[in-house]
Amino acid sequence: MPTSARLDDLRTLWHLTTTRVRGETHAERLESFYAPQQRTYDAFRARMLHGRRELLESIEAPPNAVWVDFGAGTGENAEHLNQALATISMLYLVDLCPALLTAAEERIANRAWSNVWAVCADATTFCPPEGQADVVTFSYSLTMIPDWFRAIDHAYEILRPGGLIGVVDFYVSRKYPRPGSRQHVWATRTLWPAWFACDNVHLSADHVPMLESRFDTVSVVEESGRIPYLPLVRVPFYRFLGRKPE
Repeated sequence: MPTSARLDDLRTLWHLTTTRVRGETHAERLESFYAPQQRTYDAFRARMLHGRRELLESIEAPPNAVWVDFGAGTGENAEHLNQALATISMLYLVDLCPALLTAAEERIANRAWSNVWAVCADATTFCPPEGQADVVTFSYSLTMIPDWFRAIDHAYEILRPGGLIGVVDFYVSRKYPRPGSRQHVWATRTLWPAWFACDNVHLSADHVPMLESRFDTVSVVEESGRIPYLPLVRVPFYRFLGRKPE
């Protein structure tokens, strides 16, 4: 790894471990936490947020689709859509953090994307101007939305019948998960939520069960991935692809 990249990682780790999150609202807390990391955000998290590319590549959006990416941050997900981006009507990058959305707007301008729009809005209330969406995604954002259950309900509401929802995020299993699901040991179910909660990231055992209860399941993948600079440690994550019943 180049020296400059290592220095960027050190800056990011410094902010992660020393920045005190401030603010009365969720939006203010997000800005407090992420604004100092804006420049190094993508490079560091590319090695930590596993499964994003695989999820996005598994989504077959219909031609002229309206796609809403909740918690889009810097808009890096748009880079992973490849040829699909040229076939959709509009991609809305929705986030509450102005610092990250500034990076998303710069990305849109640099790529000259005419069908991508960065929007500062809440995932529990934003509705696309078209009225309904064909695809809704949450990429490592559901764990950062305090009312995540409302966000899922809202995604259900704005999706057209037959529309797709894709979610990838950290999680832990229930103590007694449904048959066929991965079962995590006590240490995993206890320590990871406590560790992530320090940064207001709240792992849940209920994401996948709720998604499965609201949508027709297309696929569920439960895996674990590495954490930068902790080579022997792996954190569990899931990918869910579902369809709103017609």
